[in-house]
Amino acid sequence: MGTRRKPRKSKKESEQSKNQWRTILIGSAIVVGIIGLGYLLFTNLQGPTPPEPIAGVVDHEHQERDHVDHEVEAGDLPPVGGEHNPTWQNCGIYDEPVNIENAVHSLEHGAMWLTYQPDLTEEKINGLRDAVRGEDYVIMSPYPGLKSPVVLTAWETQLELDSIEDERLAEFVDRYQQGPTTPERGATCQGGVGTPIQ
Repeated sequence: MGTRRKPRKSKKESEQSKNQWRTILIGSAIVVGIIGLGYLLFTNLQGPTPPEPIAGVVDHEHQERDHVDHEVEAGDLPPVGGEHNPTWQNCGIYDEPVNIENAVHSLEHGAMWLTYQPDLTEEKINGLRDAVRGEDYVIMSPYPGLKSPVVLTAWETQLELDSIEDERLAEFVDRYQQGPTTPERGATCQGGVGTPIQ
C-alpha cells in the first residue's frame, strides 16, 4: 500500500497563510508599541525622580516675604526667609558681617548664603572662599554668634556643618543656588547693596 501524499496548498491558500502571519506580526508590533508608549507617558507624567535629600538639611516652609524698613533680629542661625529689606545684598565674598535683612532678600532671589563663625582660622576661611569663589548666586560672610562653625542657608532651607571639608557643602551650593525653593528664580543678585571683596 503506497503512502498518501499531502495535498499541496493552492496558490490562494498559500497567499492567505502569508497574510495571516503578516497580520499577526503587524498586530503584535502595534500592541508592543502601545505598551511602550503607555509606559513612556506614565513615567513622564510622574516627572523626573527627585534627587536624594541631603543629610541634615532642615526645611522651613511657608516663609513670609514682606518688605520692611526695620532691622531683622539676629539669632544663632541666619533666617531662612521672612521679612526683609526692599534692597538685596550683592552676591560675593565678604570679610565683614552683612545686614541680615538685605541677605534674606538675596535668598528670595535664589542666593545661597554661606555663613561662618568669625573665629575660624584664616586657613579654614580661605578654604571656604575657594569652595564658592566664582559662583554667581552665593553670599559668604562671617556671622557673629553662629551656632555651628559653618551654616549654609537658602530660602526655606538650611544645613549646619561642623567642618569645611564636609562634602555636603559643595552639594548644597550646587542644589540650592537658584534652587527648587527659590521664590524669584532668575532675579538679580547684583545692583543692590554691599561691596564684596571677591
